[in-house]
Amino acid sequence: MIKPDLDIEIPDDLGAVHFVGIGGSGMSGIARLFAASGVTVTGSDRNDSKTAGKLRALGIPVAVGHDAANVGSADTLVVTSALWPDNPEYLLAQERGLTILHRSQALAWLVNRQRLVAVAGAHGKTTSTGMIVTALLELDQEPSFVNGGVISELGTSSALGDGEIFVVEADESDGSFLLYDTAVALITNVDPDHLDHYGSVEAVEDAFVRFAEASTEFVVISSDDAGALRVSSRLEHERVFTFGEAPDADFRVHSIETSGPVSYAIEHQGVSYPGRLRVPGRHNAINAAGAVAVLVGLGFAPDAAIEAVGAFGGTGRRFELHGTVGGVSVYDDYAHHPTEVDAALTAARTVVGEGRIIAVHQPHLYSRTQLMAGEFAETLERTADFTIVLDVCGAREDPVPGVTGALVSERFADPDHVVYIDDWQRAADFMASYAEPGDFVVTLGCGDVNLLVPQLLESLERVAGPSADSGAASAEPVSSGTGGE
Repeated sequence: MIKPDLDIEIPDDLGAVHFVGIGGSGMSGIARLFAASGVTVTGSDRNDSKTAGKLRALGIPVAVGHDAANVGSADTLVVTSALWPDNPEYLLAQERGLTILHRSQALAWLVNRQRLVAVAGAHGKTTSTGMIVTALLELDQEPSFVNGGVISELGTSSALGDGEIFVVEADESDGSFLLYDTAVALITNVDPDHLDHYGSVEAVEDAFVRFAEASTEFVVISSDDAGALRVSSRLEHERVFTFGEAPDADFRVHSIETSGPVSYAIEHQGVSYPGRLRVPGRHNAINAAGAVAVLVGLGFAPDAAIEAVGAFGGTGRRFELHGTVGGVSVYDDYAHHPTEVDAALTAARTVVGEGRIIAVHQPHLYSRTQLMAGEFAETLERTADFTIVLDVCGAREDPVPGVTGALVSERFADPDHVVYIDDWQRAADFMASYAEPGDFVVTLGCGDVNLLVPQLLESLERVAGPSADSGAASAEPVSSGTGGE
């Protein structure tokens, strides 16, 4: 894992830029914007992917595999925290004395020239960012944006617009969200995550306080989340708007119905405004309230903002349907924290009907698995009917002896509700033999578990036989790049 130097001065002219791990959703989005801005861009990734193919179609050369020769004549290297320090491209850039930027610094170079709306939080930020971007387009604005997932209606995670607003999903995992010249800060929640970087809950909350206080226009923050409440109590900002179900929230969500398409209402300044969503789940009504608060703060009428947010149709890797075989539907979700798993599977429960929910959980990071194994087990056992636990995706961390997916499965109260399988093909075959028509299979994790989806569908096809009804969703699995989150 590379510790980025976030204190270095970012040059005005970056020259030719090479992205290491360009296939990841965040990196590819930034690379596209660099190219659209007239910068010469190249990249590399450990695996080929449809994302890489789309970048090549834009004229961006993408090499498969990491090799020093890939750097070519680049003047600047863009990397992620997930990159290992022995990466040959990184080593050559150090040897040549090239400018080496973390992806957040590259993004800051792009966005700090516009009116920036930055969305941060342990979970919900990709959806919230997508809601704001979609709504601004519905309201005849032309925002620029970089999101952590593909926005379904737009088919992309990033774009340059002609308007003054730039919306970005801000990464708090390593403190890099503090790099931005933020005008509007949206904080969805403040969970004690990323302790491998911060070291303590207090340090996490300190960073969010700094992020909020640095915003030049206003702050929007959850009224329900315990960590967000602690951050709110410390803010001295002149304009702070709260959102959620709390009675005193500035944008209070109420009357949430999830039995069909989600309906809800937001009370603001004594007036209630009804809304409907195209995405499932109670949590998305809460996300919508945060997005509406941002839009109203930017000057849009509440009723128009709520209607515009209702046009949002989801993002890649957020309860994304990839196919149905023999009546078994296979979804993928980025959830990698107990709260996110709860939200994703609770949303699935509202639409699965009489079927069962089979979770395929890939623990992410050895440190998080060691710390939260019990919380993951409790959440999965409560919200899924059966869980297949895979081995840990270590991403940027070195393996920790004794820390495997079994730490989660062993914490289930009822061992009949879980199985730990460390081989993907055996896991896919087990799922196919266990699933029945009407069931939802949901892969969960922010590592590379989405790449298991084709194996799950193939195993279902072998069990169901050639005559089984099947249909594949058009959305492609998102490349995991270098395994960051």
